[in-house]
Amino acid sequence: LKPASPIEFKAGQFMQLTMPGIGEAPFTPSSDPNISEKMEITILRTGKVTDALHELKPGARVGLRGPFGKGYPMEKLEGKEVLVVGGGVGLAPLRALIYALLDDPSKYKKISIKYGARMPEELCFRRQYDDWKNRAENVSFKATIDVPAEGWDGHVGLVTTLLDELDVNIQDSYALSCGPQIMLKFVTLKLLEVGYKPPQIYLSMNRKMSCGMGKCGRCNVGQYYLCVDGPDMCYDKIKHVPNVFG
Repeated sequence: LKPASPIEFKAGQFMQLTMPGIGEAPFTPSSDPNISEKMEITILRTGKVTDALHELKPGARVGLRGPFGKGYPMEKLEGKEVLVVGGGVGLAPLRALIYALLDDPSKYKKISIKYGARMPEELCFRRQYDDWKNRAENVSFKATIDVPAEGWDGHVGLVTTLLDELDVNIQDSYALSCGPQIMLKFVTLKLLEVGYKPPQIYLSMNRKMSCGMGKCGRCNVGQYYLCVDGPDMCYDKIKHVPNVFG
């Protein structure tokens, strides 16, 4: 997208994208936060608004509101080891985070990216993996698929299996994860199992966000509104909320 005027955003913040006459939906930009003259949004075709978006041609006009939310806690990550865990299309919001981290990898002791999808053709941004892991010596990337597939010689297993033997110092790191809610649940349980504490875990809880201003009451998790207080929430704040993962 090329906004009418530059839009600055932080990794993890989201936009409300409007299809005139059809509807509006929230999307987290998946482009470089350092670039405000254009914005990339990765969209899976799943419903009325996304169906219409997939039919657009170059030059079409859409509406943008935002950015909303706080975004990822970049200031907390500096000087730490950073573990990024993505599942399926959850890598789309994390891509902006990865751009932000790789802008100056020397700010972080280590950047470890773990990513999983059901099958090879569902792995997002495949052409960028080598660039990410070759950006600096303190960056690593590993992908997995859920079940064996013809032509795939990489790791096989759920993304949680990549957390059994981590290449980070858990006590000196933060973990950030985005993906389907069931995946977030089991990633969180695995992170706790291997030694992470709730304050070290941040989850992208991108769900039911509508107004973007904490007024409509659709996106609350306990006392928090994801559109204002998140959508990237520290697990320590929401761990006691019943059915926090839906």
